[in-house]
Amino acid sequence: MAERPAWEGYLSEHHDEHLAQLFELLRIPSVSALPQHAGDVRAAAEWVAEALREVGVPKVEIMPSNGNPVVYGEWVVDASKPTALIYGHYDVQPPDPLDLWESPPFEPTVRNGFVYARGASDDKGNLFLPIKALEALVQTQGGQPPINLKFTIEGEEEIGSPNLPAFIRDHADLLACDVVLCADGGQWGPDTPSIATASKGISACQVNIRTANTDMHSGGFGATVANAVQVAAQIAASMHTPEGKVAVPGFYDDVRDLTEQEKREFAEVPFDEEKYKADLDIDALWGEPGYTPIERNWGRPTLDLNGFWGGFQGEGIKTVTPCEAHFKITCRLVANQEPQKILAAIQQHVQNVCPPGAKAEVVPFPGSARPFMIRRDHPALVAAEEVLGDLYDRDPYVVRVGGTLPVAEVYQTALGADMVFYSFGMPGSRVHAPNESFGIQESFVQGRRAYCALLNRLAEG
Repeated sequence: MAERPAWEGYLSEHHDEHLAQLFELLRIPSVSALPQHAGDVRAAAEWVAEALREVGVPKVEIMPSNGNPVVYGEWVVDASKPTALIYGHYDVQPPDPLDLWESPPFEPTVRNGFVYARGASDDKGNLFLPIKALEALVQTQGGQPPINLKFTIEGEEEIGSPNLPAFIRDHADLLACDVVLCADGGQWGPDTPSIATASKGISACQVNIRTANTDMHSGGFGATVANAVQVAAQIAASMHTPEGKVAVPGFYDDVRDLTEQEKREFAEVPFDEEKYKADLDIDALWGEPGYTPIERNWGRPTLDLNGFWGGFQGEGIKTVTPCEAHFKITCRLVANQEPQKILAAIQQHVQNVCPPGAKAEVVPFPGSARPFMIRRDHPALVAAEEVLGDLYDRDPYVVRVGGTLPVAEVYQTALGADMVFYSFGMPGSRVHAPNESFGIQESFVQGRRAYCALLNRLAEG
């Protein structure tokens, strides 16, 4: 039987102390979306910086950005060893609606083995794990980490990380590393690990339709002048085939299709279609033909209509032929797709299908992001897969992120460093919702162990 590593004993002995420290961080209402919490956001940054210093990180700075500060930490032990940069965020979502919380959102409370608080899982609990794992390694393995470590803990993730990309590019030399470990996200389940190999990019726009110079009486003009709402509906409907494939010419031109290995790995992930439909109270799924629901969600690009408005919106009836209408679009993109090229394709399509008597304008929204993908045989990804397999006594599922984490691609292009998603939130933790939680055993305990094991594994090369 393998000898229990010293860091395991240390983590057990300091369990209550570490949990109490996490509670301190959770009590800080660092809501980045609300200006009245600017002081709390700064306080959370200072708390994280001090936590790194107490662990022994020799270089810790609270660095300015064009928004909230970034906590930077650096511990270089040997230039010949690999360097991992740990990413996380100390800001949280607003707690509203407050009346749905069973306990105050910024007073962490333990119930049935879970810590309940805003930010418990997203992301304070998760970013806390590598800090305490580092402490355990320092205290039990010669007073230093097994590899070089850097930290970038930001305070704007919950508002889209608007200033982090520029920060990364401006400090590329300082942040140089071999791999980025993302302490934001989760595992497939309490007893089921997973590794993610990709996240989608995003591009967004608004389509504005204009016909006449004023709304008109439908009895006098409805038979002779284009109705802006009808034109918008016609254009919006032209974005997809009836079966669910995106019909914008050029939309799929650069898509890297799924390999047979990727399809096999996706097929191993359990998906109960009947339960999925029942949970959503729908009788059928929809989407691009020829792919399973998981393949569409993780490996195929999408175009979604997010909002549609125009004409009379009040109670009752108003006999008007509207002169303007609008709808919003977001596209989730996969490997090799470029956001600007997709927006140009949408713009051209809108102009091509806009009927006579109407004018259409496509206005891009800021904040587009390119998709991210790590190669399947990346050494750090393989190391994470092996460590999780050992900890959970089963192979991890290979998954992808259907959403977008813009900084993953920024680290990849600015630093030449791929990101390994390595975090321990769980399904049902209600991130962004009332009663957000973090499992003490499945996340807090297991996550600290997982980081100790991975940092040691990375040191082996």
